[in-house]
Amino acid sequence: MTVNRSDVAGVIAPPPLLFFVPLAIGVALNYFFPLTFLPRDLALILAAPFIAVGAILSGWAFRAFTRANTPPEPWEPTRALIVDGPFRFTRNPIYLAFTLIYIGVTFGFNAGWAAIFLPFVLFTLQRGMIAREEKYLEKKFGDAYRAYKARVRKWI
Repeated sequence: MTVNRSDVAGVIAPPPLLFFVPLAIGVALNYFFPLTFLPRDLALILAAPFIAVGAILSGWAFRAFTRANTPPEPWEPTRALIVDGPFRFTRNPIYLAFTLIYIGVTFGFNAGWAAIFLPFVLFTLQRGMIAREEKYLEKKFGDAYRAYKARVRKWI
């Protein structure tokens, strides 16, 4: 099947790579050049809820994509505007989920390097993914997307 390149968001990278490559590099750097930022016990206590909430939110969002019969991959054409499930509360539940998981893993490994990388990841996410997706969705769904955008926050 050939994808019509004019009917895609034009994101810069697959979202998991945008998050998990810098996270893996940050954790690896922390192994060789330790840069901890929390007491170990506190870091472990904080890790689990972030990872759990991120995993639950991600699963909920992917189910919403399945129910709407539209692909979650931003390099595929969107077939439906999803406004239910977690999309009632955030326009970017998967990115929010990935961010929570990133933070949880950062806490779990007490990886200061990964924490340092997170603002750069979020900046790249905004410029290279979210801004492009919003422009695409506004073009594709028009007033329906603008109304959705007006009533639902980007993050939380």
